[in-house]
Amino acid sequence: MGDQTLFDRPTPAPVPLVMCLDAQWYELMWHGAKTHEFRRRFLTGVPVRWFVYLTAPTSRLCAVIDLDPAIEGTPTQIAEIAERMRPGNGQTVEPYLAKGDREVGYAMPIRRVREFSGFAAAELAQLLDGFHPPQGYVLLDNSPAWRAVCDRMISTPVIRETTITA
Repeated sequence: MGDQTLFDRPTPAPVPLVMCLDAQWYELMWHGAKTHEFRRRFLTGVPVRWFVYLTAPTSRLCAVIDLDPAIEGTPTQIAEIAERMRPGNGQTVEPYLAKGDREVGYAMPIRRVREFSGFAAAELAQLLDGFHPPQGYVLLDNSPAWRAVCDRMISTPVIRETTITA
């Protein structure tokens, strides 16, 4: 069970999942320039514990990002969040979210980022039968193999950590 809220209602436990991220966006988090993650589809109503697989050329599972529940809105509304986060960013976020005539997009507030030594793609190929970088996201509750790998990663020392404030 999660923490208790001010009104003594339990907050939901974070949903653990694996999802890809480009290294350039990951580095912006460390500089405080990225406070939200934007996606065309995502879980709603729950916080998320995101196990991050950094795409090529990094090709490594190496971080955990705690996300607050997703903010759902039109691509224009979500692009306004992106614009407040970094001027000019809304111009790229809106067309990304609206692709394929989508009417809804998601902004997930980033709360904490932790980096571990993690596992390179070659190591993941040995640990996971038929490994390939996730498309969309993989819920750990539905994948015991991914759960075991992620649990193994977070049992190692944290290399660096930061808290993000919007």
